[in-house]
Amino acid sequence: MKASLLKFGMNLWPPFLFTGIRLTRLDADYRVARVQLRMRPWNRNYVGTHFGGSLFAMSDPFWMLLILHNLGRDYFVWDKAGSIEFVKPGRGTVAVDFHIDDTVLQEIRSATANGEKYLRWFDSEVVDRNGEVVARVCKQIYVKRKPGRR
Repeated sequence: MKASLLKFGMNLWPPFLFTGIRLTRLDADYRVARVQLRMRPWNRNYVGTHFGGSLFAMSDPFWMLLILHNLGRDYFVWDKAGSIEFVKPGRGTVAVDFHIDDTVLQEIRSATANGEKYLRWFDSEVVDRNGEVVARVCKQIYVKRKPGRR
């Protein structure tokens, strides 16, 4: 699928659309993505800051999507686990960036070459418009080469 079509669709996807989450960048090679969350009355918590679930949701699928599109159909790629650490109250527009490079992809290909599953943690930071960290998100991705694929 073309990255531009996926970006368009994700921005209309109800869990993102109705929480104010926007995929603002998805490179054609699926190596870089940027996601933003604007403060809206419906995504504020009781004390007037970003709802933690929205902060986690804005980073939830992207490591898996970038890896999946770069490895291709010969691999199973799943989210296995995730955690979030809230560092400071999030207000205004916050953003998170994702970047996959050749080193990581080669590491995954090597670890799964014999059909073994591979679990790898990826870290990202949700930052405010001043670049201050609002939350740290860790996602564990499961990767395994499909049987019979070389």
